[in-house]
Amino acid sequence: MTTPTPVEVRVLHAVRVLGYADTERLARRAAASPDAALQHLGEARRRGWVVPSSFAGDEGWSLTESGKAHDEDVMATELDETGARGVVESVYRDFLPLNEVVAGALTAWQLTEMGIGAQRTTLADTIATLETAATALAEIERLLTSHLMRFSGYHDSFRTALTRARTAPAWIVGTDRDSCHRVWFELHEDLIATLGLTR
Repeated sequence: MTTPTPVEVRVLHAVRVLGYADTERLARRAAASPDAALQHLGEARRRGWVVPSSFAGDEGWSLTESGKAHDEDVMATELDETGARGVVESVYRDFLPLNEVVAGALTAWQLTEMGIGAQRTTLADTIATLETAATALAEIERLLTSHLMRFSGYHDSFRTALTRARTAPAWIVGTDRDSCHRVWFELHEDLIATLGLTR
């Protein structure tokens, strides 16, 4: 049975997953309104779990060590109370070999764009590899959301980026948008953070 995660938990966990992000981006990741996200970020700040900061002219939020510890505690409790631990652990084991394939494809494309290395890849080959990953991701998300709805959205975001990459390759590894690389990285971080692991 799918279990909804409280919005304040989703907001704090979004900070963990994204690492550093502004309120609007955190709200999107947490499926919350910007006003609600800001309210919960303010409460988390009062508790010492998050801090606002600025970097290169951008303002955003990041977790403190106590915030990270609290998020890990909440994630562990959620897994046990919802009975989702076994499913998430199984998905993560299946995710790891797929992650190697995706990381390899993204790195190869990035090096090709930079003109580094003797072996070059093509846009068509990169898209084909990522298409396979997108298909697998649909099943990954189905399994995860069968227990925890907060894992929804990764497949749609990845698929959207991949579709756009066919005519605008910056959507493969671009850091200024929800590119294939960024969406995949966030899913990986979400799984790790949920299970209390490290990379």
